[in-house]
Amino acid sequence: MIRVGLIGFGLAGRVFHAPLISSVDGLELAAVLERNSDHAAERYPGITTHRSLETMLADASLGLFVVATPNRTHFDIARQILEAGKPVVVDKPTAVNSVQIAQLIELATAHNTRLVPFHNRRWDSDFQTLFKLVREDSVGRLVHLESTFDRWRPVPKVRAWKEDPANGGLLLDIGTHLADQALALFGKPVAVSAEVLRERDIAPNEAAAGEQSVGSNDSFTIRVRYADFAVTLSANVLSSLPRPRYQLRGTKGNFVKWGLDPQEAALSKISRITDPAWGQEPQRDWGTFNSDVDGSIVTCPVPPIPGDYRLYYAAVRDALLGKSHQPVSALSAWRTARVLEWAAESSALRKEIPCDWTNEP
Repeated sequence: MIRVGLIGFGLAGRVFHAPLISSVDGLELAAVLERNSDHAAERYPGITTHRSLETMLADASLGLFVVATPNRTHFDIARQILEAGKPVVVDKPTAVNSVQIAQLIELATAHNTRLVPFHNRRWDSDFQTLFKLVREDSVGRLVHLESTFDRWRPVPKVRAWKEDPANGGLLLDIGTHLADQALALFGKPVAVSAEVLRERDIAPNEAAAGEQSVGSNDSFTIRVRYADFAVTLSANVLSSLPRPRYQLRGTKGNFVKWGLDPQEAALSKISRITDPAWGQEPQRDWGTFNSDVDGSIVTCPVPPIPGDYRLYYAAVRDALLGKSHQPVSALSAWRTARVLEWAAESSALRKEIPCDWTNEP
């Protein structure tokens, strides 16, 4: 049994990490770091509540640490854990820039331990299905993939840490997921161009906070160019009618998928997973494959692969036990960060940025 210490019990800790850790055989949610409350202990009786990282690190029984705190704190917390020689899972983004991620990779290597990015949306049902279709060459020669994650949130939340530009805005939030998925599908691109914007009006609470706190990006469109096809990644918070989650176009047909994987919504209501039908989408939400048959478009539903974020933590467990590789490499987090940095640079300079991969850590 690997005893796990969870740092932070906000949205990420409460909705994602705690229920998943508690649902995987061989992992035990043993301790949570909450500075000023006991919400985790109320939901998971018997766990230890720590008030500081120092006391949690002093518990030699903990075999894995999970960082689920605001983005800007990830680097310093992960650094301390790695310097203590402990393996750590870090919620996305692993850090707010690629330089910090490279430093964490160096620390993990120096202390012979593991840095594991929490890129959980590789285990979304729709992405797993898309991955299978790409690997099977179902749409023929690939022409274009559009990956979109739209929401309707016209007013910034008061005192929400995600609204602070120091945490990277929507680009580092949803952008990390979308860029990681593109890299997992197709590898390293040759160039990136993008438009990264602030589209919402400034809320009164932001204006009152001062100039430095105003202007976190809330919309982006990134064109990731490969040798003979392209991927468009986009998200915003002013879409009352979202676009398709995926549209994959090729010479044999198209795959189109609407709606989001159901796991996040389900996890927000539970403390552990018990549903045997976990991650399965109702047939009305299945994607469709559209192909040309004798000059007519024929549409067929595509049975999805069920999504299951538990597979991520099961793979972390197996990696710690020496049975497999970790589910997401630390290098993947660095590459994802570089793509997003090139996107921000492209938006600022209004030009395409060639991808230079020569300085990989």
